[in-house]
Amino acid sequence: MRLRFILSETWTSLKRNGSMILSVTLVTFISFLFIGAAVLMQTQITKAKGDWYDKVEVVVWLCPDGTSQAASCASGKSPTQDEIVSIEDTINNELSHDVAKITYVSKQQFYTNTFLKQYPNGVYQGRTLTAADMQDSLRLKLTDPQKYQEVSEVLTGRTGVEQVEDQRQIFDPVFNALNKATEVTVVLAGVMVIVAIMLTGTTIRMSAASRRSETEIMRYVGASNWTIRLPFILEGSVASIIGSLLAVGTLSLVVDTFITNWLAKSVTWMPFIRQSNVLFTAPFLIVGAIILSALASAVSLRRYLKA
Repeated sequence: MRLRFILSETWTSLKRNGSMILSVTLVTFISFLFIGAAVLMQTQITKAKGDWYDKVEVVVWLCPDGTSQAASCASGKSPTQDEIVSIEDTINNELSHDVAKITYVSKQQFYTNTFLKQYPNGVYQGRTLTAADMQDSLRLKLTDPQKYQEVSEVLTGRTGVEQVEDQRQIFDPVFNALNKATEVTVVLAGVMVIVAIMLTGTTIRMSAASRRSETEIMRYVGASNWTIRLPFILEGSVASIIGSLLAVGTLSLVVDTFITNWLAKSVTWMPFIRQSNVLFTAPFLIVGAIILSALASAVSLRRYLKA
């Protein structure tokens, strides 16, 4: 009997306050759309970073033939095979715990497998280059990508080594920009959540004020505070559930349309988030919306429902 009464009161309130409930729904939708977008964006960054950092290498560029600004290349000649072996021995002896694999890339290999793929005609800045214009290099696969500094300290300045390059430096500016975008999204989401809490509380308080005579009668006949409060709390929760479901649906549509069916097919070398990531995030968005709405409603009703 009590449950039926509570549900009846909730339904009546929803019908009476349609415009206010719609406003709560829309604000909740926008707020949790921002929150979901921030979570998915950070998931994308983590996924891409994990995949790329697992593939990046430290490139030890050996001295080229000709002039070089590096003091370690003062001889003007590229290192001999014996000198290259000596550098590899240094890596094996002093960096055995940091370097998992060493790959030697000759001038010809770099010219054929890398340079000509970027510049098919071999023309760079108006000059036609050949394999002789390239540099030998050692590609180091680290056991921990964060140990670049230790490798650099051992090899930088060593005879025959012109430069030690960490390929992570190529990706870090991109990740930093994406992280800044995530931070902006989080701030906007936080502002919208505050707006949603205030609007939910105001809406429920106005609903309670418009039905104050009814709540007074319920109190006179012995109804508990929770029996009186629950219809109002459910009213806000229903609006928040609808708003959060709309947010989840929009995020799912965006991921499916713009990422799965477009970006992932165009950019095949990068891992992207999927619908499974949206489904994993969805329960947290829905439950979060319900909790925020319930708390905002409960607090706003205190002044009207004091015993």
